[in-house]
Amino acid sequence: MSELHKFLFDGLPVRGMLVRLTDAWTDILARRAGNTATGPYPAPVRELLGEMAAAAVLMQSNIKFNGALVLQVFGDGPVKLAVAEVQSDLSLRATATIIGEVQDGARLSQMVNVGGGGRCAITLDPKDRLPGQQPYQGVVPLHGDQHEKLERLSDVLQHYMLQSEQLDTVLVLAADDKVAAGLLIQRMPLKGEGNLAGTLSHSENEDQIGRNEDYNRIAHLASSLTREELLTLDVDTLLRRLFWEESLLRFEPRQGADGPRFACTCSRERVGRMLQSLGTDEAESILAEQGHIEVGCEFCGQQYRFDAVDAAGLFTAAPVVQPPAPFSLH
Repeated sequence: MSELHKFLFDGLPVRGMLVRLTDAWTDILARRAGNTATGPYPAPVRELLGEMAAAAVLMQSNIKFNGALVLQVFGDGPVKLAVAEVQSDLSLRATATIIGEVQDGARLSQMVNVGGGGRCAITLDPKDRLPGQQPYQGVVPLHGDQHEKLERLSDVLQHYMLQSEQLDTVLVLAADDKVAAGLLIQRMPLKGEGNLAGTLSHSENEDQIGRNEDYNRIAHLASSLTREELLTLDVDTLLRRLFWEESLLRFEPRQGADGPRFACTCSRERVGRMLQSLGTDEAESILAEQGHIEVGCEFCGQQYRFDAVDAAGLFTAAPVVQPPAPFSLH
């Protein structure tokens, strides 16, 4: 079962979160693998997308935002776009658009940032937008301060958090075919109440970057976490192994219906309404050519098949409403 754990270091200005996506992650991969039009993601894309899903859960939980947090990586490589979206209730989905061959062992720059123009965008889309209100979006390049190409998503996001929040952050991410996981350690803002009220300037937090000895010690311990440990160890074992000398205050974990879980807005009913909007003539033309109508959700990879009887039933039902989810005919 996928799970999210939050904890504080007792008496220290440091907080942490640990996420393990299991069923939520394998559900995403299974849907993509079951799509006959696309097939499964190549291994390097699975790893990137899994890290993005874990990171998006951590970031959404860290800011307690009422709406969707959308993490995107895009550029000029064979992976044109990778997206992970997490709602405030921790329901999530993820997808990637691949336009070329992804070599085994491909790194981030080889998948997305071949020409150096790759970007990472974090969008906060409020659930109940006010009239005229636009989503907030922050964008950072996929390179460091010396214009060196960054090869780890964690380095890109640490750079983003340092720029956007002026807070020291360590992020460790890993994913394989069964687990997508992440650990976030962050120095807490100075004078929390004043910071939330907006009475502190960014410079007051910025002045503390790299200077808090407690955070630096804990960050060093977190950075020692290996990919294998993050993917294979249970949460209790992992935290005990890393921080056995620290006093942790742990919150009730979020799991099951309250925890991270896969969800997509597509459904057979929504696809049916989209086919209704095409009209009888278009549907009959596809049936005559292919014998059935097959529609795939471009976000989660789920495929929906309609035979002649299914299609005939659609046009005896009304009304026609265009669905918001993206679909493609195959």
